[in-house]
Amino acid sequence: MALFESGNPTLSEKIFNRSLENADSGVMTVRGTMAKFGFLLLMVIAGAAYTWSLYSQSILSQDISKVMTFLWIGVIGGLITAVIISFKPTAARYLAPVYGLLEGFVLGALSAILNDAFAKTYPGIILQAVGLTLAVALGMFLLYNFRIIKPTQRFKSIIISATMGVFLFYMIAMVLRLFHVDLPFMYNSSALGIGISLVIVAIAALNLILDFDRIEQGAEMGAPKHMEWYCAFGLLVTIVWLYIEILKLLSRFANNKN
Repeated sequence: MALFESGNPTLSEKIFNRSLENADSGVMTVRGTMAKFGFLLLMVIAGAAYTWSLYSQSILSQDISKVMTFLWIGVIGGLITAVIISFKPTAARYLAPVYGLLEGFVLGALSAILNDAFAKTYPGIILQAVGLTLAVALGMFLLYNFRIIKPTQRFKSIIISATMGVFLFYMIAMVLRLFHVDLPFMYNSSALGIGISLVIVAIAALNLILDFDRIEQGAEMGAPKHMEWYCAFGLLVTIVWLYIEILKLLSRFANNKN
């Protein structure tokens, strides 16, 4: 079933086929999936609100150690949770909300830190990042819903290859940094750096088309009910990635104003 080919490792053909072999009561629906995605977003907002508030309190005491602790709990815990869900989709109904909360810790901490750093040079950077993420997500949904962008096999192959390329690019940059070799364009606000960020944002956005297609096709093929949680989790992974990339892009623009 090639329709489940994707750059998003949380949603794959093998996982959907395995779910059909172990069907539980009820079948997956698009409405049910989106309702669960909405709940996961609430968990993200709750986690983000907590670390944002914690950062605001930490500014007064000039000690952000607690914020950094929650940030790393979110990063490590979120990674572990995502891996478990990816290998055991039936656990998504229990662990997806935990993943949402942990990612909220990360996004809230990062957003609060950047909001403070650019308070004078780029006020409102976080509101813009959130607004742009929602606008892009809505735009991609409309483009998919009205079939303006059709997830053909060629389209899927291109986006999958591009996504894997971004992943390898980040991994290489991370390994090089361990050996004290930096790639300046990864962090500065040069034209090349901004251009790369724009391309990655576009790739993340187009991954949403694949997510919407998988959700719709999963419902049509009668995937079991627990796959609603799993697909909602997969969609959240893409949205979180998109937000981080947009925030990174806006940060580059903000640095140009300094």
